[in-house]
Amino acid sequence: MIKIFATEKIKELDQYTITNEPISSIDFVERAAIMFVQEFVHRYNKQHHVIIFSGPGNNGADALAIARMLVEDDYSVETYLINPQNHLSTDCAINRDRLLVLRNVVFTEVVEEFDPPKLTAQDVVIDGLFGSGLNRPLEKGYAAMADYINNEKAEVVAIDIPSGLFGEDNRNNKMECVVKADLTLTFGFPKLAFLFPENEPYVGEWKVLDIGTHPDIVKQTDSKYLLIGETDVADVFFPRDRFAHKGIFGHALLIAGSRCKMGAAVMSARACLRSGAGLLTVHVPQCGEQILQTAFPEAMLSLDKNSEFFSIIPNLSTYTAVAVGPGIGQRLETGTALERLLETVGKPVVLDADALNLMAANKTLLDLIPKRSILTPHPKEFDRLTKEHNDSYERLYDASQFAAKYQVTVVLKGAYTAVCVPTGKVLFNNCGNPGMATAGSGDVLTGVLLGLLAQGYEPETAAIAGVFVHATAGDLAASFHSEESMIASDIISMLGKVFKQFK
Repeated sequence: MIKIFATEKIKELDQYTITNEPISSIDFVERAAIMFVQEFVHRYNKQHHVIIFSGPGNNGADALAIARMLVEDDYSVETYLINPQNHLSTDCAINRDRLLVLRNVVFTEVVEEFDPPKLTAQDVVIDGLFGSGLNRPLEKGYAAMADYINNEKAEVVAIDIPSGLFGEDNRNNKMECVVKADLTLTFGFPKLAFLFPENEPYVGEWKVLDIGTHPDIVKQTDSKYLLIGETDVADVFFPRDRFAHKGIFGHALLIAGSRCKMGAAVMSARACLRSGAGLLTVHVPQCGEQILQTAFPEAMLSLDKNSEFFSIIPNLSTYTAVAVGPGIGQRLETGTALERLLETVGKPVVLDADALNLMAANKTLLDLIPKRSILTPHPKEFDRLTKEHNDSYERLYDASQFAAKYQVTVVLKGAYTAVCVPTGKVLFNNCGNPGMATAGSGDVLTGVLLGLLAQGYEPETAAIAGVFVHATAGDLAASFHSEESMIASDIISMLGKVFKQFK
């Protein structure tokens, strides 16, 4: 897994690398600049005119080194060093002098008045004003620079982080003073702020560049936040014995559906068996009997006494895992049945959709959630469970606190779904696509999680692996159908390919 460090911690990692590799600070800057330029020239040819804005600190040192390398590679480059205090960091000063040694350099050091160049759609701006160490909003001339860049037509590439953006918490930032990048090439590690939807207009596409941070300090330094990779998930799946039978792979119970919402039950049921559960019983109201038996004959049925909605719980003793919520509705009787289920189930449960909404309406149910259960809210559902949140950082913090308080796993769904486990760790999923923002996608995820739980995977493992499997299947579905055309059933149809890919 890739660790996501706070920006203050990254400074410590860099300093350790400089001391213990050992490498000089200026050579470490050079290494970062080389990695940036390699990626930049891969994306932008020499037909582009490059305008580089450098600040007076270490991000400016990177920018000036990048300017020199692009000039040496015969790119058309204009470089502006914004230095109103007439003071540069040591590395920035060294790289300014190195740049000025070159012939045909277009360079301006701005100490007082600045008449900025007119930018066109064919120009590329490299933003090197400020890096990830910034801890207060841009002001005065720097804020004006950000506004100027944002209102021009040129494409913008940020060095490490868009100038003005804080690496984690931007609640007290002035977002109108943050540079809006189309591409951010960040050094060493992802920044937490990149994973929040409200920051996407500033970060744009982002990519991590490996600048050789010392592996010992990376291994020794703990991080609350982690990014899940394919190798982290592929290794967790159990091999199947040749003489295995369906009873070995668990008997799942899915409580889902109500009149006019039986599709949720069908999709979740299909995803459950497609994820490896040996047996599945779906508890549905009587109106769902013909639908389920026709649409998905592989599932067994448990019929509620009510013809319209979930109102009683079945005998739970034979089931190895339980999920409840997709399409069950929010009637009073359903809430009462959910309360009874939570009181008696005696094992972790997957709680989704209307189950979460019922708990939001009756928060006394939160104390009944079995430990190590998995909750799968989208942001608004989580807000209903807890409180309204103004931004994603605050919501993520509260989701992590919620997971620790109730000793559950919270799967906070989104572009980078966050799996908050009871220990306080938060694991982000790094795959998936906007095509998954379609009706029924969450029901499919519930089925995947239930299928893994039924087979005996630990709840935290099931949540981490299930989210990744679901998102990877979504990527395969998008590649086949397109993001616009894909539907939730397409995700189910790709689950087998995902498991085969992992093997």
